[in-house]
Amino acid sequence: MNAMNENGRLRLRDFMAEDDGWGRVAGRETYGKLMQFIEGHPGTLVFRDTLKGVRRVDISFASETIVELARRYRGTKGFCFVDLKDPDQQENWNAAAERSRQPLFKWDEHGRPTIMGLQPNQGVSDALQFALQRDEARAAEFAASLRVSITNASNKFKQLWEQGFILRREAAAESGGMEYVYTRIR
Repeated sequence: MNAMNENGRLRLRDFMAEDDGWGRVAGRETYGKLMQFIEGHPGTLVFRDTLKGVRRVDISFASETIVELARRYRGTKGFCFVDLKDPDQQENWNAAAERSRQPLFKWDEHGRPTIMGLQPNQGVSDALQFALQRDEARAAEFAASLRVSITNASNKFKQLWEQGFILRREAAAESGGMEYVYTRIR
């Protein structure tokens, strides 16, 4: 099974017993296979999920698979959809993510994101939009762009990271110290 290539693509159908993702039991079985795969790829930070070959899913199956993985790995690994076009499936993935208070991104073919599940509050939405427009974001850059304090910018990014909207890693700052670099889940 080659479910992922070098860019982090994960084909959900490769882990399912059939093309219908229906119910908690099937979801838990699929989750176990997905966990084994993800643990086998510790260097991959973002898994770009494709639903090719998946005919349909219900909310229970969605809750037990990708949504649960995103919740479990919140802040350390990201999961997003790259070809979720079916409105019925999107509704079920969204409902499952909402129930778990977990954000999930769906990216369209033009690189535009849709957030399913948990939505950012008004106070951090500007920071999220800033982060989504670039591969990497730093609090100092965001602070300079809006003329806010670095502390304010850092707090917004930290809140987004804690809630699962973005990922972060430590990097050397220009000042010689350490800073966090935030990345979008794409």
